[in-house]
Amino acid sequence: MKTSHQRADVLAGITTSFALVPECIAFALVAHLHPLMGLYGAFILCTITALFGGRPGMVSGAAGSMAVVIVALVVQHGVQYLLATVLLSGLIMLAFGLLKLGKLVRMVPYPVMLGFVNGLAIVIAMAQLEHFKRDGVWLSGAPLALMAGLVAATMAVVYLLPRLTRAVPPALVAIVGVGVAVYALGLPTRTLGDMAHIAGGLPVFAWPDVA
Repeated sequence: MKTSHQRADVLAGITTSFALVPECIAFALVAHLHPLMGLYGAFILCTITALFGGRPGMVSGAAGSMAVVIVALVVQHGVQYLLATVLLSGLIMLAFGLLKLGKLVRMVPYPVMLGFVNGLAIVIAMAQLEHFKRDGVWLSGAPLALMAGLVAATMAVVYLLPRLTRAVPPALVAIVGVGVAVYALGLPTRTLGDMAHIAGGLPVFAWPDVA
């Protein structure tokens, strides 16, 4: 493997790691799951993909579409039924692969896929509105200005850095740069620890407890 490819893979892996942790926790909260479940799932999927390889277009991390779809299942039946559903969906996907039925996805009309993705974006965006509140009250004044400033700084780095250099991913520079600036300046911002308790050990293997 060429050195340039190794460097690109390392930078891509680091960028994905920094972005995936808050993403999988956020999707877990959207799905009414414990944040640790999001971390477990993302870690296991990424590890398996790294060891055995993936396919073009394969989603090996947190998927917002699944988070939105399984909300009703978790609320009505509990987490154990979610785990059983994940196992069943995996078996169905394996069967589709063995029978080479992946081409059937072409039968799904483009407007249906576009509508689903747009609906997904709306649901996730509405879920983020809660972060603009503190104790049930909308942010205003200095806290709102601080949040808007950090968002603007992050977007500016992502947009402007590629015009200066492409040596490093702009998303990585934005995440690390803004994070270090917040920590160094002691800015009063919320962290993942404020949103949920994410301390814990490794998961224990067990079959889903379903009737």
